[in-house]
Amino acid sequence: MTSWIDTGDDSGFCLDVLPYGIFSTEDLDARIGVAIGRYILDLKALAEEGFFTTIDFDSSALMGSTLNDYAALGKQVHKQVRDLIQELLAHATRRGAELRDNQDRRDRVLVKRSQATLHLPMSIGDYTDFFVGPYHAQNPGSTLHRNYLNQPIGYHGRASSVVISETPIRRPKGQFLLDNNPIFGDCQKLDFEVEFAAFIGQGSEHGSSIPVDEAEDHIFGFVIMNDWSARDIQNWESSPLGPFNGKNFATTISPWVVPLEALEPFREHPVSSRPLLPYLQQKREDSVYSVPITVSLNGKQLLSHEMFKCNTKYVVFSFAQMLAHHTAGGCPLRTGDLIATGTLSGPSRKELGCLLEATKNGSEPYEFHTSGPETKNIVRRYLEDGDIIELKASGFGSCSGLIVSSE
Repeated sequence: MTSWIDTGDDSGFCLDVLPYGIFSTEDLDARIGVAIGRYILDLKALAEEGFFTTIDFDSSALMGSTLNDYAALGKQVHKQVRDLIQELLAHATRRGAELRDNQDRRDRVLVKRSQATLHLPMSIGDYTDFFVGPYHAQNPGSTLHRNYLNQPIGYHGRASSVVISETPIRRPKGQFLLDNNPIFGDCQKLDFEVEFAAFIGQGSEHGSSIPVDEAEDHIFGFVIMNDWSARDIQNWESSPLGPFNGKNFATTISPWVVPLEALEPFREHPVSSRPLLPYLQQKREDSVYSVPITVSLNGKQLLSHEMFKCNTKYVVFSFAQMLAHHTAGGCPLRTGDLIATGTLSGPSRKELGCLLEATKNGSEPYEFHTSGPETKNIVRRYLEDGDIIELKASGFGSCSGLIVSSE
Protein backbone atom coordinates (compact mmCIF):
# COMPACT_ATOMS: atom_id res chain seq x y z
CA MET A 1 0.00 0.00 0.00
CA THR A 2 1.04 3.59 -0.61
CA SER A 3 0.28 6.59 1.55
CA TRP A 4 -0.52 10.19 0.70
CA ILE A 5 2.23 10.99 3.23
CA ASP A 6 5.71 10.68 1.75
CA THR A 7 7.37 7.59 3.26
CA GLY A 8 10.42 7.70 1.00
CA ASP A 9 12.96 8.34 3.79
CA ASP A 10 15.12 5.50 5.11
CA SER A 11 13.17 5.03 8.35
CA GLY A 12 10.96 2.18 7.12
CA PHE A 13 7.95 3.91 8.72
CA CYS A 14 5.49 2.96 6.00
CA LEU A 15 1.86 1.79 5.88
CA ASP A 16 2.90 -1.84 6.26
CA VAL A 17 4.67 -1.14 9.59
CA LEU A 18 2.95 1.68 11.54
CA PRO A 19 4.85 1.27 14.82
CA TYR A 20 3.48 2.67 18.08
CA GLY A 21 5.37 5.00 20.39
CA ILE A 22 4.98 7.64 23.09
CA PHE A 23 5.92 11.22 22.18
CA SER A 24 5.57 14.77 23.40
CA THR A 25 6.30 18.25 22.03
CA GLU A 26 6.61 21.71 23.55
CA ASP A 27 2.83 22.05 23.21
CA LEU A 28 1.65 18.47 23.70
CA ASP A 29 1.87 16.21 26.76
CA ALA A 30 3.14 12.64 26.42
CA ARG A 31 0.75 10.58 24.29
CA ILE A 32 0.43 7.65 21.89
CA GLY A 33 1.54 8.13 18.31
CA VAL A 34 2.10 6.06 15.19
CA ALA A 35 5.14 6.75 12.99
CA ILE A 36 4.48 7.33 9.29
CA GLY A 37 7.29 8.72 7.14
CA ARG A 38 8.65 11.90 8.71
CA TYR A 39 5.52 12.34 10.80
CA ILE A 40 3.79 11.00 13.89
CA LEU A 41 0.04 10.44 13.79
CA ASP A 42 -1.33 11.64 17.14
CA LEU A 43 -3.83 8.95 18.25
CA LYS A 44 -5.12 11.03 21.16
CA ALA A 45 -5.98 13.86 18.78
CA LEU A 46 -7.42 11.37 16.30
CA ALA A 47 -9.70 9.95 19.03
CA GLU A 48 -10.79 13.46 20.02
CA GLU A 49 -11.69 14.06 16.36
CA GLY A 50 -14.07 11.06 16.57
CA PHE A 51 -12.29 8.79 14.10
CA PHE A 52 -12.58 5.66 16.24
CA THR A 53 -16.34 5.74 16.91
CA THR A 54 -16.90 2.92 14.40
CA ILE A 55 -14.87 0.53 16.60
CA ASP A 56 -16.42 -1.02 19.71
CA PHE A 57 -13.78 -0.25 22.36
CA ASP A 58 -13.02 2.30 25.07
CA SER A 59 -11.07 4.94 23.15
CA SER A 60 -9.85 6.44 26.44
CA ALA A 61 -7.14 3.74 26.21
CA LEU A 62 -5.62 5.93 23.50
CA MET A 63 -5.42 8.94 25.83
CA GLY A 64 -2.71 7.60 28.14
CA SER A 65 0.96 8.49 28.48
CA THR A 66 2.01 4.84 27.98
CA LEU A 67 0.81 2.08 25.67
CA ASN A 68 -0.23 -0.22 28.51
CA ASP A 69 -3.99 0.39 28.56
CA TYR A 70 -4.22 0.12 24.80
CA ALA A 71 -1.98 -2.96 24.64
CA ALA A 72 -4.19 -4.72 27.21
CA LEU A 73 -7.26 -4.49 24.94
CA GLY A 74 -6.15 -7.46 22.86
CA LYS A 75 -5.45 -8.37 19.26
CA GLN A 76 -8.96 -7.90 17.88
CA VAL A 77 -9.09 -4.25 18.92
CA HIS A 78 -5.51 -3.67 17.78
CA LYS A 79 -6.33 -5.08 14.34
CA GLN A 80 -9.39 -2.85 13.92
CA VAL A 81 -7.46 0.25 14.99
CA ARG A 82 -4.55 -0.64 12.71
CA ASP A 83 -6.90 -1.28 9.75
CA LEU A 84 -8.57 2.09 10.30
CA ILE A 85 -5.25 3.94 10.51
CA GLN A 86 -4.06 2.27 7.31
CA GLU A 87 -7.30 3.33 5.59
CA LEU A 88 -6.92 6.92 6.81
CA LEU A 89 -3.34 7.15 5.57
CA ALA A 90 -3.74 5.20 2.32
CA HIS A 91 -3.57 7.12 -0.91
CA ALA A 92 -6.69 5.93 -2.73
CA THR A 93 -9.39 5.47 -0.08
CA ARG A 94 -12.49 7.48 0.79
CA ARG A 95 -11.48 7.73 4.43
CA GLY A 96 -7.99 8.79 3.46
CA ALA A 97 -9.48 11.89 1.90
CA GLU A 98 -10.92 12.86 5.31
CA LEU A 99 -7.41 13.71 6.40
CA ARG A 100 -5.61 14.27 3.13
CA ASP A 101 -8.00 16.96 1.91
CA ASN A 102 -8.57 18.75 5.22
CA GLN A 103 -5.51 20.84 6.09
CA ASP A 104 -6.86 22.03 9.46
CA ARG A 105 -7.51 18.46 10.56
CA ARG A 106 -4.09 17.33 9.30
CA ASP A 107 -2.45 20.07 11.34
CA ARG A 108 -4.24 18.83 14.45
CA VAL A 109 -3.34 15.15 14.14
CA LEU A 110 0.09 15.08 12.44
CA VAL A 111 3.34 16.08 14.15
CA LYS A 112 6.78 16.22 12.54
CA ARG A 113 9.06 13.60 14.10
CA SER A 114 11.85 16.17 14.19
CA GLN A 115 9.79 18.24 16.65
CA ALA A 116 8.93 15.37 18.99
CA THR A 117 10.61 13.93 22.06
CA LEU A 118 10.24 10.16 22.39
CA HIS A 119 9.63 8.37 25.68
CA LEU A 120 9.68 4.82 27.06
CA PRO A 121 6.69 3.28 25.25
CA MET A 122 5.37 1.10 28.08
CA SER A 123 5.45 0.93 31.85
CA ILE A 124 7.58 -2.18 32.38
CA GLY A 125 6.81 -4.25 35.46
CA ASP A 126 9.06 -7.22 34.72
CA TYR A 127 11.82 -8.01 32.26
CA THR A 128 13.01 -11.51 31.33
CA ASP A 129 16.07 -12.10 29.20
CA PHE A 130 16.34 -15.46 27.49
CA PHE A 131 19.40 -17.13 25.96
CA VAL A 132 18.04 -18.65 22.74
CA GLY A 133 20.78 -17.63 20.29
CA PRO A 134 22.84 -20.81 19.70
CA TYR A 135 25.80 -19.12 18.01
CA HIS A 136 26.25 -16.80 20.99
CA ALA A 137 25.81 -19.69 23.41
CA GLN A 138 28.71 -21.51 21.75
CA ASN A 139 31.04 -18.52 21.33
CA PRO A 140 33.84 -18.28 22.17
CA GLY A 141 34.46 -22.02 22.29
CA SER A 142 31.71 -22.98 24.73
CA THR A 143 29.80 -26.23 24.54
CA LEU A 144 26.03 -26.34 24.96
CA HIS A 145 24.71 -27.79 28.18
CA ARG A 146 22.37 -30.74 27.78
CA ASN A 147 19.33 -28.63 28.75
CA TYR A 148 19.96 -25.89 26.16
CA LEU A 149 18.12 -27.41 23.17
CA ASN A 150 15.34 -28.81 25.34
CA GLN A 151 14.02 -25.65 27.00
CA PRO A 152 14.40 -21.87 26.63
CA ILE A 153 17.03 -20.79 29.17
CA GLY A 154 16.65 -17.34 30.71
CA TYR A 155 16.98 -15.11 33.74
CA HIS A 156 14.92 -12.34 35.29
CA GLY A 157 16.43 -8.92 34.57
CA ARG A 158 15.93 -5.55 36.21
CA ALA A 159 13.00 -3.61 34.69
CA SER A 160 13.87 -0.38 36.55
CA SER A 161 17.01 0.12 34.44
CA VAL A 162 15.36 -0.31 31.01
CA VAL A 163 15.79 3.02 29.20
CA ILE A 164 14.83 4.59 25.89
CA SER A 165 17.24 5.10 23.01
CA GLU A 166 19.73 8.00 23.37
CA THR A 167 19.81 7.74 27.17
CA PRO A 168 23.50 8.03 28.25
CA ILE A 169 24.93 4.83 29.75
CA ARG A 170 27.10 5.41 32.80
CA ARG A 171 30.02 3.01 33.12
CA PRO A 172 29.11 0.73 36.04
CA LYS A 173 31.20 0.02 39.09
CA GLY A 174 31.41 -3.41 40.62
CA GLN A 175 33.51 -6.26 41.95
CA PHE A 176 35.69 -8.27 39.58
CA LEU A 177 39.02 -10.06 39.42
CA LEU A 178 42.26 -8.25 38.62
CA ASP A 179 45.46 -10.30 38.66
CA ASN A 180 43.35 -13.07 40.19
CA ASN A 181 42.36 -10.89 43.16
CA PRO A 182 38.88 -9.40 43.74
CA ILE A 183 38.75 -5.60 43.56
CA PHE A 184 35.97 -2.98 43.39
CA GLY A 185 36.13 -0.34 40.68
CA ASP A 186 35.03 0.84 37.24
CA CYS A 187 34.07 -1.91 34.81
CA GLN A 188 36.95 -2.57 32.41
CA LYS A 189 35.05 -4.82 29.99
CA LEU A 190 31.90 -2.93 29.03
CA ASP A 191 30.03 -4.57 26.15
CA PHE A 192 26.81 -4.39 24.14
CA GLU A 193 24.44 -7.21 23.19
CA VAL A 194 22.17 -7.14 20.13
CA GLU A 195 18.74 -8.47 21.08
CA PHE A 196 15.10 -8.60 19.97
CA ALA A 197 12.30 -8.23 22.51
CA ALA A 198 8.52 -8.54 22.78
CA PHE A 199 6.11 -6.49 24.89
CA ILE A 200 3.24 -8.38 26.49
CA GLY A 201 -0.24 -7.07 25.67
CA GLN A 202 -2.74 -9.22 27.53
CA GLY A 203 -1.31 -10.94 30.59
CA SER A 204 -2.11 -14.28 32.23
CA GLU A 205 -3.49 -15.38 35.59
CA HIS A 206 -1.28 -16.44 38.48
CA GLY A 207 -1.17 -20.24 38.57
CA SER A 208 -2.15 -20.68 34.93
CA SER A 209 0.02 -21.45 31.91
CA ILE A 210 -0.18 -20.19 28.34
CA PRO A 211 -0.50 -22.90 25.64
CA VAL A 212 2.25 -22.52 23.07
CA ASP A 213 -0.17 -22.14 20.14
CA GLU A 214 -2.05 -19.35 21.94
CA ALA A 215 1.04 -17.49 23.14
CA GLU A 216 1.30 -15.04 20.22
CA ASP A 217 -2.13 -13.67 21.18
CA HIS A 218 -0.42 -12.25 24.28
CA ILE A 219 2.24 -10.31 22.31
CA PHE A 220 1.55 -6.65 21.60
CA GLY A 221 4.66 -5.84 19.57
CA PHE A 222 8.44 -5.87 19.27
CA VAL A 223 11.46 -3.62 19.84
CA ILE A 224 15.16 -3.96 19.19
CA MET A 225 17.25 -3.98 22.33
CA ASN A 226 20.80 -3.53 23.65
CA ASP A 227 21.44 -5.44 26.84
CA TRP A 228 24.57 -3.64 28.07
CA SER A 229 26.92 -6.01 29.86
CA ALA A 230 29.84 -5.59 32.26
CA ARG A 231 31.76 -8.73 31.33
CA ASP A 232 34.34 -8.63 34.12
CA ILE A 233 31.67 -8.13 36.80
CA GLN A 234 29.42 -10.72 35.15
CA ASN A 235 32.16 -13.34 34.93
CA TRP A 236 33.14 -13.03 38.59
CA GLU A 237 29.60 -13.09 39.98
CA SER A 238 28.03 -15.75 37.73
CA SER A 239 29.29 -18.81 39.60
CA PRO A 240 27.23 -20.54 40.84
CA LEU A 241 24.24 -18.26 40.11
CA GLY A 242 23.42 -16.14 37.07
CA PRO A 243 23.89 -12.51 35.98
CA PHE A 244 23.27 -9.76 38.53
CA ASN A 245 25.27 -6.50 38.74
CA GLY A 246 26.96 -7.30 35.44
CA LYS A 247 23.59 -6.79 33.73
CA ASN A 248 21.31 -4.69 35.91
CA PHE A 249 22.77 -1.22 35.30
CA ALA A 250 21.17 -0.49 31.88
CA THR A 251 19.19 -2.02 29.02
CA THR A 252 18.29 0.19 26.04
CA ILE A 253 15.26 -0.33 23.79
CA SER A 254 14.14 1.34 20.57
CA PRO A 255 11.32 3.89 20.99
CA TRP A 256 8.98 2.35 18.40
CA VAL A 257 7.00 -0.83 19.01
CA VAL A 258 6.31 -2.73 15.79
CA PRO A 259 3.03 -4.69 16.01
CA LEU A 260 3.13 -8.44 15.52
CA GLU A 261 0.94 -8.16 12.39
CA ALA A 262 3.58 -6.05 10.64
CA LEU A 263 6.13 -8.87 10.89
CA GLU A 264 3.97 -11.56 9.28
CA PRO A 265 5.84 -11.30 5.93
CA PHE A 266 9.16 -11.85 7.72
CA ARG A 267 8.49 -15.23 9.33
CA GLU A 268 11.24 -17.86 9.28
CA HIS A 269 11.96 -21.32 10.64
CA PRO A 270 14.11 -21.54 13.80
CA VAL A 271 17.78 -22.45 13.44
CA SER A 272 17.27 -25.93 14.88
CA SER A 273 14.50 -28.50 14.40
CA ARG A 274 14.41 -31.34 16.95
CA PRO A 275 11.91 -33.23 19.14
CA LEU A 276 10.56 -31.21 22.08
CA LEU A 277 8.35 -31.99 25.04
CA PRO A 278 4.63 -31.57 24.22
CA TYR A 279 4.15 -28.20 25.96
CA LEU A 280 6.75 -26.66 23.58
CA GLN A 281 5.55 -28.32 20.36
CA GLN A 282 4.31 -25.45 18.22
CA LYS A 283 2.08 -26.18 15.23
CA ARG A 284 3.37 -23.22 13.25
CA GLU A 285 6.80 -24.01 11.80
CA ASP A 286 7.69 -20.49 10.60
CA SER A 287 7.57 -19.30 14.17
CA VAL A 288 10.49 -16.81 14.28
CA TYR A 289 11.21 -13.60 12.39
CA SER A 290 13.95 -12.44 10.05
CA VAL A 291 14.75 -8.80 10.88
CA PRO A 292 18.24 -7.49 9.97
CA ILE A 293 19.87 -5.32 12.65
CA THR A 294 23.00 -3.26 11.97
CA VAL A 295 25.47 -2.35 14.72
CA SER A 296 27.46 0.87 14.34
CA LEU A 297 30.17 2.50 16.45
CA ASN A 298 30.23 6.31 16.65
CA GLY A 299 32.05 8.73 18.91
CA LYS A 300 33.81 12.05 19.34
CA GLN A 301 36.64 11.26 16.91
CA LEU A 302 34.81 8.59 14.90
CA LEU A 303 32.65 8.66 11.84
CA SER A 304 29.90 6.07 11.97
CA HIS A 305 31.42 2.65 11.38
CA GLU A 306 29.25 -0.40 10.73
CA MET A 307 30.65 -3.18 12.89
CA PHE A 308 28.19 -6.06 12.47
CA LYS A 309 25.03 -7.16 10.67
CA CYS A 310 22.90 -9.33 12.93
CA ASN A 311 19.51 -10.97 12.38
CA THR A 312 16.65 -11.93 14.68
CA LYS A 313 16.24 -15.32 12.96
CA TYR A 314 19.26 -16.92 14.65
CA VAL A 315 17.31 -18.47 17.54
CA VAL A 316 16.37 -22.02 18.55
CA PHE A 317 13.08 -21.10 20.27
CA SER A 318 10.25 -18.77 19.23
CA PHE A 319 8.66 -16.12 21.43
CA ALA A 320 5.61 -18.39 21.70
CA GLN A 321 7.80 -21.16 23.11
CA MET A 322 9.51 -18.71 25.46
CA LEU A 323 6.12 -17.58 26.82
CA ALA A 324 4.83 -21.15 27.16
CA HIS A 325 7.94 -22.09 29.13
CA HIS A 326 7.89 -18.86 31.17
CA THR A 327 4.35 -19.56 32.40
CA ALA A 328 4.59 -23.37 32.61
CA GLY A 329 4.93 -23.30 36.40
CA GLY A 330 2.17 -20.72 36.89
CA CYS A 331 4.21 -17.50 36.67
CA PRO A 332 1.80 -14.72 35.61
CA LEU A 333 2.60 -12.32 32.79
CA ARG A 334 1.41 -8.72 32.96
CA THR A 335 0.78 -6.03 30.37
CA GLY A 336 4.06 -4.25 29.68
CA ASP A 337 6.35 -7.16 30.58
CA LEU A 338 9.42 -7.23 28.36
CA ILE A 339 10.64 -10.60 27.01
CA ALA A 340 14.00 -10.69 25.19
CA THR A 341 15.91 -13.24 23.13
CA GLY A 342 19.45 -12.88 24.40
CA THR A 343 22.33 -12.06 22.07
CA LEU A 344 21.60 -12.60 18.37
CA SER A 345 24.91 -13.66 16.88
CA GLY A 346 25.09 -15.39 13.50
CA PRO A 347 27.44 -18.00 12.04
CA SER A 348 30.02 -15.57 10.59
CA ARG A 349 32.33 -12.98 12.18
CA LYS A 350 30.40 -10.15 10.51
CA GLU A 351 27.22 -11.35 12.24
CA LEU A 352 28.43 -11.34 15.84
CA GLY A 353 26.27 -9.56 18.39
CA CYS A 354 28.79 -8.47 21.04
CA LEU A 355 32.47 -7.68 21.61
CA LEU A 356 32.89 -10.67 23.94
CA GLU A 357 32.69 -12.88 20.86
CA ALA A 358 34.29 -10.50 18.35
CA THR A 359 37.43 -10.05 20.47
CA LYS A 360 37.40 -13.44 22.21
CA ASN A 361 37.05 -11.71 25.55
CA GLY A 362 39.57 -9.02 24.63
CA SER A 363 42.35 -11.33 23.50
CA GLU A 364 41.97 -10.43 19.79
CA PRO A 365 41.17 -6.72 19.34
CA TYR A 366 38.56 -5.49 16.86
CA GLU A 367 40.31 -3.10 14.45
CA PHE A 368 39.21 -0.85 11.60
CA HIS A 369 40.40 2.24 9.72
CA THR A 370 38.38 5.46 9.62
CA SER A 371 37.80 7.14 6.27
CA GLY A 372 37.92 10.85 5.49
CA PRO A 373 40.64 13.51 5.43
CA GLU A 374 42.56 11.84 8.25
CA THR A 375 42.82 8.05 8.34
CA LYS A 376 42.98 6.55 11.82
CA ASN A 377 43.43 3.03 13.07
CA ILE A 378 40.77 2.30 15.68
CA VAL A 379 41.21 -0.58 18.13
CA ARG A 380 38.56 -1.86 20.52
CA ARG A 381 38.72 -4.75 22.93
CA TYR A 382 35.72 -3.41 24.85
CA LEU A 383 33.82 -0.12 24.85
CA GLU A 384 35.50 3.15 25.83
CA ASP A 385 34.01 6.30 27.34
CA GLY A 386 32.66 8.48 24.52
CA ASP A 387 31.70 5.51 22.32
CA ILE A 388 28.18 5.45 20.92
CA ILE A 389 26.72 2.09 19.99
CA GLU A 390 23.73 2.30 17.65
CA LEU A 391 21.48 -0.59 16.63
CA LYS A 392 19.15 0.04 13.70
CA ALA A 393 16.39 -1.96 12.03
CA SER A 394 13.97 -0.70 9.41
CA GLY A 395 10.68 0.32 10.99
CA PHE A 396 11.98 0.20 14.58
CA GLY A 397 14.03 3.39 14.66
CA SER A 398 17.38 3.68 16.37
CA CYS A 399 18.49 2.05 19.61
CA SER A 400 21.57 3.97 20.73
CA GLY A 401 23.52 4.86 23.84
CA LEU A 402 26.58 6.98 24.65
CA ILE A 403 29.05 5.55 27.17
CA VAL A 404 29.92 8.13 29.84
CA SER A 405 32.39 8.02 32.71
CA SER A 406 31.34 6.57 36.06
CA GLU A 407 32.26 9.85 37.78
